Amino acid sequence: MAVASRRRLGSLLALAVALLSLLAGPAAATGKTGQVTVFWGRNKAEGSLREACDTGTYTFVIISFLSVFGHGKTSLDLSGHPTGPIGADIKHCQSKSILVFLSIGGSGGQYSLPSAQAATDLADHLWFAYLAGHRSGVHRPFGDAELDGIDLFIDQGPPDHYDVLAARLWSYNKDFRGRTPAQLSATPRCRYPDPRLERALATGVITRINVRFYGDGYCAANWQAEWDKWTAAYPNSGVYVGLPASEQVVGYVHPKNLYYGVVPVVQKAANYGGIMIWERYADKQNNYSSYAIQWA
Repeated sequence: MAVASRRRLGSLLALAVALLSLLAGPAAATGKTGQVTVFWGRNKAEGSLREACDTGTYTFVIISFLSVFGHGKTSLDLSGHPTGPIGADIKHCQSKSILVFLSIGGSGGQYSLPSAQAATDLADHLWFAYLAGHRSGVHRPFGDAELDGIDLFIDQGPPDHYDVLAARLWSYNKDFRGRTPAQLSATPRCRYPDPRLERALATGVITRINVRFYGDGYCAANWQAEWDKWTAAYPNSGVYVGLPASEQVVGYVHPKNLYYGVVPVVQKAANYGGIMIWERYADKQNNYSSYAIQWA
């Protein structure tokens, strides 16, 4: 009896350690991580998802956006990209150990979560239509390809119920061992805190945070102070420096300044995750990621 009890206790402790390491994993990163994230799906001229993954300069791709949700209807806006080939492209990227997420939200105004039930319904839709869930009668825009997770890019509307959404999505992982099919990231504005995502981040289940240090003159001037706030607030999440690849966007950092001014500062944080680039089309024009991948 005592031996059996010790074995059960050992199994429970091993499971607890595994779960804690899963949640705290990104915080172990110090110095170079080699992680470069890019948003894809914002311009048809950016090329295919497969082409993006074949550049060798991205380790993480976020498809954007599921831009309509929360009121009984969902819709993708991929800037004219046909959805047909994307499933095979997702699998191709994953075969190269590149994670692929779907981002929800964006700059449009056709989304919100008016109730907790709306959040639960959206989580279920994402699970069965895009992630590892499969249910008869549910259309999967990318076929049988299973995305690795969901990104929250909530830039419009009220902040309500995104915490319910995050918790519901994360709850699907309890039935899996050895992998996390419903991973979560968030892409907040740089001024801390971002009120639209604050409650979702407080759940503790969002393990990647891509902070947008662009599109805001204040952030361009005070990025280091804001970076320190984000990394201090979420020690168990990997925090990524979000930068634009286009010189036309406020917050652009020249590669020389990236190397000498930004990278030495951000890599001091224990939970530095890497660099996030906005977005694939601009990066294709300027090849910004070729510098980022060297120094990330």
